[in-house]
Amino acid sequence: MSGDNRGGTDRRPWRAALSFPNPVNEVSARLVAAGVVAMCLLATGLNLRWFTVLIAYGFVARVASGPTFSPLGQFVTRVVTPRLGARARPVAGPPKRFAQGVGAVFSVSALVLTLAGLWTAAEGVLGALALFAFLESALGLCLGCKTFAVLMRLGLVPAEVCESCNNIWLARPGGGPA
Repeated sequence: MSGDNRGGTDRRPWRAALSFPNPVNEVSARLVAAGVVAMCLLATGLNLRWFTVLIAYGFVARVASGPTFSPLGQFVTRVVTPRLGARARPVAGPPKRFAQGVGAVFSVSALVLTLAGLWTAAEGVLGALALFAFLESALGLCLGCKTFAVLMRLGLVPAEVCESCNNIWLARPGGGPA
């Protein structure tokens, strides 16, 4: 069967499963980042080398599908965020996906170093990852998002990738990014 969409149903359910949300609730994104900080600190502080598998899987899953296949993402979006009662704060999805991709590079690197028996080096990578996640969770400073913006200004990210970024910002009271 061809990939058309006859009868109003998508015959490729994987396409929806592997999509990234846009917009993203910044409250949930910051809570996920706090979870990453906790996991990195547990891994390094308690010498839980196997945690690098969980951390790396989480980032790869979030790059692929947002919270859909991420246990941490599911816990935050379905349990924690709703119980906080905080008003949703929509932010553009593409920069957040890029930031998750940077986290995936770091976490997979830590996993490879761990598997290679280079735990001290892996701890350093996890420490850097924890620092970046802390900046996101505590201060709302997403360095991956800032890098994404620089790449857009340099023309390395096509403008159409983040046309939705402007739409999100225009929808905010007062306009402009948060």
